[in-house]
Amino acid sequence: MRIATWNIHRGRPAFGRFRPDRILAVLAELRPDLIALQEAQHYLRRVTPMLPEAALAELGLVPLRPDPAQQGYRSNLVLVRRDTALLAPPRGLRLGGWEPRGAILADLDLGTGPFRLLAAHLSLGAATRRAQARLLLAAMHPEWPSLLLGDLNEWRPQGSALGVLAAAMGPVNRLPTFPSFRPLLPLDHILARPAAGVAGLAVHDTPAARRASDHLPLVASLAFLWR
Repeated sequence: MRIATWNIHRGRPAFGRFRPDRILAVLAELRPDLIALQEAQHYLRRVTPMLPEAALAELGLVPLRPDPAQQGYRSNLVLVRRDTALLAPPRGLRLGGWEPRGAILADLDLGTGPFRLLAAHLSLGAATRRAQARLLLAAMHPEWPSLLLGDLNEWRPQGSALGVLAAAMGPVNRLPTFPSFRPLLPLDHILARPAAGVAGLAVHDTPAARRASDHLPLVASLAFLWR
C-alpha cells in the first residue's frame, strides 16, 4: 500500500502562479492509496475545492471530509483510494496557534487491518509545535496502530515536535523535501506507532514534482507487521 504526504503550497510552485493541473500530474505519477496534502485549501474560500474532484475521481481518489461543505480542513486534505474502508467518520482536530492549523483524523482499513490516520500541518513556532505534537499523541488510537502524515515544520530529530513524537513513534528519518528546487530541509514526515508500520521511505523527486510545489512529496509503504 503506497502512502504519501505533500505540502502543495496552495497549488503554486516555489516561484509562479496557481497551477492545480501540475498537482494532479504528480498525483498521477504517485498513484497513492492514501495521501495527505497540506496547504490544499483556500483560506478565504474554504467551500471552493482547490483540486477538481472529477479529476481526482479519474485517478481513483476521493477526499475524506470532516465537514461535508468543504473539500479540506484547515488547509489539510486527505485523499484515499475509492475502495478504502472508512471505519469511523473523519473529523477535524484543532491544534491551536495563531495560524489556521489543524489535523484530520480518520479510522481506516486499506487491506492491512484497521489503523488511525492523523494528517497534520504544524505551526512555525517551536513551542507551539511541541504542544501540537502532544495533542496528536493524545488523539492516537489506544488499541490500533496509528499513522501520522504531514508537514511538521521541523527538521531537528530532537527538536520541539519531533522530540515529543519520537519517544512514542520511534526514530525519525530525515529525508530533505524543502525547497523543491534544491531540497535541504526534512520538514515532511511519515511516522507510525508501532514504528515498524511503515517501510521504504523515499522522496518523490521528479521534474514534475519540482515544478508543482515548493515541497517534494514524501512516500512510503504500509508494512504488514501490524496484522
